[in-house]
Amino acid sequence: MRRRTGLAMAGVAALAWGEWLNRRWSRTLVGDRGGTSEAVVVLGYRNPRPTANLINRWRVRAGIRSVTADRAHDTRVIFSGGAPVGHVAEARVMADYAKSVLGFEGTVLLEDRSATTWENITNVIPLIEDADRIKIASQPAHALKARAYLRRQRPDLAGRLVRADDYRPGEWMVGKPLLALYGLWSLRGLEPEERKATR
Repeated sequence: MRRRTGLAMAGVAALAWGEWLNRRWSRTLVGDRGGTSEAVVVLGYRNPRPTANLINRWRVRAGIRSVTADRAHDTRVIFSGGAPVGHVAEARVMADYAKSVLGFEGTVLLEDRSATTWENITNVIPLIEDADRIKIASQPAHALKARAYLRRQRPDLAGRLVRADDYRPGEWMVGKPLLALYGLWSLRGLEPEERKATR
């Protein structure tokens, strides 16, 4: 009985830790800038099939729900991700899912050459540099990494970063401890101020 109680408490603690860390990452390196135009960048994940996989489907939904309702007509959604050899680009797969399955009718742009997160940011800069507000949608740790890369590549755009709707309490709850562990590993190359800066 005591062992089961201990395991249950450890499980609850792991879930709470995963929630807390993902929430914190979603609020790091973002501000609350206003403005009329908005760009939402949705980062792709390895997708060797012609239809969106589970992770890309979730990222597309997070990107679409990140469109601010009162700015919808001034918002562009940019799907970013290249193609493994012989496959359809992640950007195209995500855009197809957004339009055909989710029924998204807003402005969509594709960046279909990137193979890494660094390249995602490099290649979307020409598509976002005139936007008043910039959102990056992915799993929170991955989006944080991309925001840090934007700060490095174009510090003048960093002040336009605002929070995407890619964290919601309870969503992916069971997987969040694993996402948190993976996030800690993937963010190890960031500068201390990039990991600690919060608003």
